[in-house]
Amino acid sequence: MTTVRPAHSRLRTVPAGPAERQGPRGRRRHSENLPGYVFLSPWLLGLFAITAIPMLLSLYLSFTDYDVLTPLSEANWVGWDNYKRMFTADPSYWHAVAVTCTFAFVAVPLKLAAALGVAMLLNRGIRGIGVFRGLFYLPSLLGGSVALAIVWVNMFNRDGAFNSFLGLFGIEGAPWVNDPAWALETLMLLAIWQFGAPMVIFLAGLKQVPTELYEAASVDGAGSWRQFRNVTLPMLSPVIFFNLVLETINGFQGFTSAFVLSNGTGGPVDSTLMYTLDLYIKGFVELDMGYASAMAWVFLLAIGLITVVLFRTGRFWVHYSDGEDR
Repeated sequence: MTTVRPAHSRLRTVPAGPAERQGPRGRRRHSENLPGYVFLSPWLLGLFAITAIPMLLSLYLSFTDYDVLTPLSEANWVGWDNYKRMFTADPSYWHAVAVTCTFAFVAVPLKLAAALGVAMLLNRGIRGIGVFRGLFYLPSLLGGSVALAIVWVNMFNRDGAFNSFLGLFGIEGAPWVNDPAWALETLMLLAIWQFGAPMVIFLAGLKQVPTELYEAASVDGAGSWRQFRNVTLPMLSPVIFFNLVLETINGFQGFTSAFVLSNGTGGPVDSTLMYTLDLYIKGFVELDMGYASAMAWVFLLAIGLITVVLFRTGRFWVHYSDGEDR
C-alpha cells in the first residue's frame, strides 16, 4: 500500500530575509536611520565628486604627460618620468622646497610664540579684556584673503605706510616686497600677524590650568619664569602640540599671499616661490598638468611624513592630565 505524504510536508522551508528576521523593530530602525543618510548625502556626494575622484584622477595623471589642452584619452603614459624629472632635472623644484621649508620653519614657531605670549597677557581678569581678545583675533577672521594680501603689499611698498612710519624717525625704508632679501620675510610677518586662531586655543588651554599649581609653585619660591617653565608649558603641552601640527600643515600650504605679492610669478627673483605656487605655475601656466599632479602627490606624502614625525616625537614632550603619554 502506497503512503502519500501531505503536500505541506514536501514544501521546502525558505530562510527568512533580513527584514523578516528583524521584524517590525528592524524595519523601524531602518526608517529611523534614513533621515541620517539623507542629511549625509550632500557630504558623501562632495567627498566623492570633489575629493576622492579628483585625487584618484590626479594620481593617474601623475604618470602621464597630460597638458590640459589635449583630451584626457590622448594622454601618454610616461611611468615614473615626472617623478624622476622632479628630483633630478628641475632646479626650480628644489628652490621651491627650500623657500617653503624656510617659510614654515621660521614663521610657524614665531607665530605660535606670539600667540602664546598674547594669550597669557589676555588671561587676566581685567575690565574690557573681551574687547582686546576680539581685536587680536580679528586678523585671523580675514584668513588668507586676496584683499588682505593686497593691503599688505601696498603697506610694505616703497611708498607704503610702513616706510612713511619709519620716515617719522628719519629712517629710510626699503622696497620690502620688491627686494629679494626681504620679500619672503614680509610674507612671514603677514603669517605671524594672523596668530588669532592659535591664540584662542592657547587661551582656552590656559583657562584649564589649575590655579592651585601656581599657588604651590609660588609657595616653593618659584618666580614667574620657573612657573612658566615648570607649570604652564607642561600643562599646555597637548594644546601646543595641537597648534603645532595644524600650523605646520598650514605653513607648508601657503599660497595666496605669495601669489598676490609676486603677481603669480614667485618673484622677485623667485624669492617667494612657494611649493604650492610652483605647482600652480606648472599646472595652470605651463599647462604641464601631469607633472603638477606628481608634485601634488609628493607634497601630500611629505606633509604626511612630517605629521607622523610630529606625532612620534610628541610622546617625549607632550604630557596629558591623566598621566599617560600618547
